[in-house]
Amino acid sequence: MLDTLRRDIQAVFERDPAARSVPEIILCYPGFHALFFHRLAHWLWERRLHLLGRFVSHLGRALTGIEIHPGARIGPGFFVDHGMGVVIGETAELGENVTLYQGVTLGGTSLKKEKRHPTIGDNVVIGAGATVLGPITVGENSRIGANSVVVKDVPPNAVVVGVPGRVIYRNGRRVHRVSDGEVDLEHGELPDAVSEALQRLAERVEALEREVALLRDDQNLPENSKLSGR
Repeated sequence: MLDTLRRDIQAVFERDPAARSVPEIILCYPGFHALFFHRLAHWLWERRLHLLGRFVSHLGRALTGIEIHPGARIGPGFFVDHGMGVVIGETAELGENVTLYQGVTLGGTSLKKEKRHPTIGDNVVIGAGATVLGPITVGENSRIGANSVVVKDVPPNAVVVGVPGRVIYRNGRRVHRVSDGEVDLEHGELPDAVSEALQRLAERVEALEREVALLRDDQNLPENSKLSGR
């Protein structure tokens, strides 16, 4: 378990430029705190000390706001950035070097005592507020965009966005074009929505100015005159 925790600490350095030292990570990172409690709770759970495992998990949730069932299997190099509101269900399985942002839910869609939570491959990034539901598989090296809702399997090396989630990139190639009115939510490469809105507004204003200039030319109006009769 200690070797796994070392990899978890190294993951923070690799994926958070704000991290400055090991003591800072150990003392000040709620994502690492939640993971420490989970590693201990899962160790107890695997030895059929279920009540004690649940109690340790509950302590971690109370201290961090991150809820990870002790039955969940999480590989080394796991990183939760910010973390508040993250929920990981009992039968969830996460590979190595997975990154979750705040508000992510890895939830179930069944009340049966069976595999009912997602399986997340290695090197997957799941953006803030995203929900992944059911016993589906998210392939390695994939990205789930912020606030997406994923209910179907995701192939490896894919980017998924939207509600419901759709694959828009696979193996570096665009396979679905985001239409007008949709937001491309690829986490880590998010567009600047405000900048794009201002750009569209500037283009509209420029088009209107051209139309006004044409109307002035047609009516032989001076530049500062009003087009209306008021």
